[in-house]
Amino acid sequence: MPQIGCACPVCSSADPRDRRRRCSAYVKGEGASFLIDTCPELREACIEYGISKVDAICLTHAHMDHVAGFDDVRRFNTINGGAPMRCYADGKTIEKMHSIFPYIRETRNELGLFRPMIHFVDNAEPFEIGGIKIERLEVSHSFPCFGYKLTTRGGGTLGYVSDAHELPPATLERLRGVDVMIMNCLRERFHPTHLNFEAAAAYFREIAPGQGYTIHMCHDFSHEELLAKWKAAGLPVEPAYDGMEVEV
Repeated sequence: MPQIGCACPVCSSADPRDRRRRCSAYVKGEGASFLIDTCPELREACIEYGISKVDAICLTHAHMDHVAGFDDVRRFNTINGGAPMRCYADGKTIEKMHSIFPYIRETRNELGLFRPMIHFVDNAEPFEIGGIKIERLEVSHSFPCFGYKLTTRGGGTLGYVSDAHELPPATLERLRGVDVMIMNCLRERFHPTHLNFEAAAAYFREIAPGQGYTIHMCHDFSHEELLAKWKAAGLPVEPAYDGMEVEV
């Protein structure tokens, strides 16, 4: 938000929480940090929030609102001494990324340049970055897409589902009772590829997290309006906003 050419109350809101970039998350572990997705505004977000260390990337899927900022990863190649960076994703997403960014490679090109240098890893099995165990979770989005469950060495758990209209039973079982659940809630009305408020509320009730946050919201809701709806629903859920920090 705001959307192009829209002057609705949300798009013209003076509340800074109603100015929403596309979805990415920055996760700081023990000595290593990683991104979940690389939204189109990645560069400006990293500058605004002082992010200068990224050791790896985890992708949910290859829709452009989640990967269009991938080219800016080359700056972290430079900061990291010119070494290739690991990017974890499923096989279909990796294939799509090579199609969108055909110049991605693991080594410098013939001119000695890199733009960017990436080592892709199929993350079918759980893996670890900075002391955080990361599990890929299947979701339904009418496009190859996944969520993640993060578990710290201290036992803290976080679920992350940025895009989905349905969560399979096996995924729900892995997410049930997490400390923090981050999940998409696009709008009030039904949507064929994302959760609307009613569907998101049903999943939050089933997962029963300690605290929930919603992301990937359109201009159906202002921050304050959606916060009031979650309070009225009696659920420990809040709308997320750009720059929000959560400790697990």
